[in-house]
Amino acid sequence: MSTFDVLSRYGTAALLRFLGCVALFVALHLLRQPFLLAARLLETGMRRVDARLTASVTAPGPRPRGSRSTRPFAPAAAGV
Repeated sequence: MSTFDVLSRYGTAALLRFLGCVALFVALHLLRQPFLLAARLLETGMRRVDARLTASVTAPGPRPRGSRSTRPFAPAAAGV
């Protein structure tokens, strides 16, 4: 059905209502774009902060002063 068929069958008011709904749909999607961009930037920042915090917490730090050597534990001799 063409635009002229709709216009002749349902009238100008129906065609204008339809075009208004399409324009509102497009406007809402255009208004949504900055919020989506902000959400993606926030998500990226949070992921980076999380990765850095996780890496800093799980990274092995310097050994405490006075700690034993890094050799594996030797079991005690039997019968001692």
